[in-house]
Parts: sequence; structure tokens; C-alpha cells
Amino acid sequence: MLYRRFGRTEIKMPVLSCGGMRYQQSWSDGDRVSTESQRNVEACIARALELGINHIETARGYGTSEAQLGQILPSLPRDQIIVQTKVSPEADPAKFLETFERSMKRLRLDHVDLFALHGVNDETRLSWSLRKGGCLEAALELKRQGRVRAVGFSTHAPLPVITAMVQDGRCDYVNLHWYYVNQIAWPAIQAAAERDMGVFIISPTDKGGKLHEPSEKLARLCAPLSPIVFNDLFCLARPEVHTISVGAARPSDFDEHMKVLPLLEGAREAALEPILRRIDEELERVLGRAWLDTWHVGLPEWEAVPGHVNIREILRLYNLARALDMTAYGKARYNLLGNGDHWFPGNRAERARELDLAQALAQAPQRHRIPEVLAEAHALLGGQEVKRLGKH
Repeated sequence: MLYRRFGRTEIKMPVLSCGGMRYQQSWSDGDRVSTESQRNVEACIARALELGINHIETARGYGTSEAQLGQILPSLPRDQIIVQTKVSPEADPAKFLETFERSMKRLRLDHVDLFALHGVNDETRLSWSLRKGGCLEAALELKRQGRVRAVGFSTHAPLPVITAMVQDGRCDYVNLHWYYVNQIAWPAIQAAAERDMGVFIISPTDKGGKLHEPSEKLARLCAPLSPIVFNDLFCLARPEVHTISVGAARPSDFDEHMKVLPLLEGAREAALEPILRRIDEELERVLGRAWLDTWHVGLPEWEAVPGHVNIREILRLYNLARALDMTAYGKARYNLLGNGDHWFPGNRAERARELDLAQALAQAPQRHRIPEVLAEAHALLGGQEVKRLGKH
């Protein structure tokens, strides 16, 4: 395993982390855990540690995950593992702290190494976090008490919200989405690096394109690497990124990700650049350079769009489906719109032709084309509505 200094936390972080959202038995915290499920979690943790992946990440909102880890963690050498959990901010910090205590009880630990405000995804949760006497102050008090070593936040937010949390300056690290198919948050990563914060990439395989089930075209363009290894390399080739999550559902899920390690040690550019060039050429061939360079310019946030249509996300998914045949990924994300709450906000584009988008798109170079593309995206990606995996 390779390790990187996790910013000012000074923690020696493995470049691959063991995410705890996929191997838990259930999203319902009260469910009785089966022997089979518990054995699988134990096998995942054992495999991770065997590979040198000693960062184990979970959250209060991950159903049975914390309780299942609590059957394992107390038996492990505490100074050799890095444990992270996350608790969602609340309007009432006392409720936030009560939830933290439930996490500690389930984990059966007296402290965690990393503690994050989970899902600072919008202006409301930003305020709950940053205001005087808010949840960030409460978390920092836990740090002063020695209950947590470092305090950070996780986010699915638009760039301005992420940047506000980073620029506040009190967080030691950030968990966020950034990978080849979604690079919007890069300025926030740069801002985090300037403040010597740790940077943890969330869900690079699933949210990064359902890369465990890639389209044939994407697999061909990424050869000789798999799409998983290509994306891992894309993320970790940037020194500002310290670790990426492997959301393992079974012990074997770590194996493909391990193939990135020798590339990081020497041949990253030689392996990465030809793939980036081929993908870009295919995007240009299918979509045209003018569209690629300008589709994202001048787009409003979903709240400012009639019908709350999430234009930016829909166009991103359309581009990937049209040019790289990433239709399964596009459908999974697109049909979550309208059901994603603050984790994945905004609506689909089924009424794109009926809505007057002129004012919302006034600053967009592609304003005349976008309504038709939205309609085409709905025809391509629309289907049965998708529900979120769980309230986390």
C-alpha cells in the first residue's frame, strides 16, 4: 500500500480507503444482523487490513454499518487503524451530539480518528454547521476533549457551498465527489490544498460512472486499464487528492483497485495520457468541440430554473450517455432526480419543451440548443423513478 500525509491531520493515510456503505446488511439500523452478513463484513475488514488499507470509514446514516463494525474494531490494534464516522448536521447541535454518542456506542470505541459533518449539501446545512454555536463548534469541542482527532465534512453540494465550508478554515479535511466524469469540484480541492486540508474522494466507482459495470465503449477506450483503474489513477495522479473510497460489498472488491498502485509509483503519465486523449477525441467526435467547451457555461443552479430542473446534471449525464454509451449510469442518476432530497436535488426534464427557460439560460452560450437537448436527454434516460439507497 502507498500512504499520503492527510493534510494537517498528519495522519498517514492509505491511498485506498475502506468505505462502509456497501457491505452493511441493511439501511434499517434496527434490523437483526445475520451471521452471514457479519461474516462478510469481517472478511471485508480482514482483507482490507491484509492489503494495508487501514482507514475504515462509515457513518451514522449507513444503517447497520456502525453496529457491525462495532463487533470488530475493539479487537483490532487501535493505534494501527484509522476510524472515521460521520453525523449529519442538525438545526439543534444538542441533537447532533446525541447522534454522535449513538455512533460511538455502536462502534464500541472511546474515540474516532476522523469525524465529519455528514452531508453539508445546501445553504441550510451550511448555516447549521457554520453559525455561532452550530454543529461545527460542537464537533470542534469533541476534538478538544480528545473524542475525535480531526474534524471535517462530507458533501454532495454545489461548488459555492463546498467552497464556503473550506474557506471557513476550521475543518481539517473534506470528503467530496470528484473524478473523471464529474470534475466540477476541482476549485474546492485546490482551495482545500491551500489550507493544508486532507482530501478524500467519495464513491469514485459507483457515482464515478458505475465503473464496476462499464459500457463496452468505455472499457475499450480505457484499455489496457479497466475503467476502475483508469479512474483511480485519474484521481490519485493529483497530489492534492490523498485517498479514494473503495465501497466494498465483498472482500474481492478491493482487488481491481489494487492494480493502480504500481502505476502511481512510476508510470502514471504514460498510462493516463493516451486514455484521456482517446476519451476526449470520442467526446468531440460525437458531441462536437463547440458543445464540449460551452455546454456548462452560464448555467443556473436548479433552484433558479422553472420546474427546478437540474440542467447541469442532466446535460452532464446526457454527454456521457451519448458519447461514451454510459446509459445505465445516466439512467440510474437521472431517475433519482425528484427523489434525491438534498443529496441529489432538482427534477428531471420531462416538461423541458413546455417550460420557458429563456431567462434562466440568458447567460448560457448554448441557450438555444439546451431545451432540445434536455428533451432528448429525457427520451434517452427517462424511466422508472429511482429511490435513494437510504437516509444518510
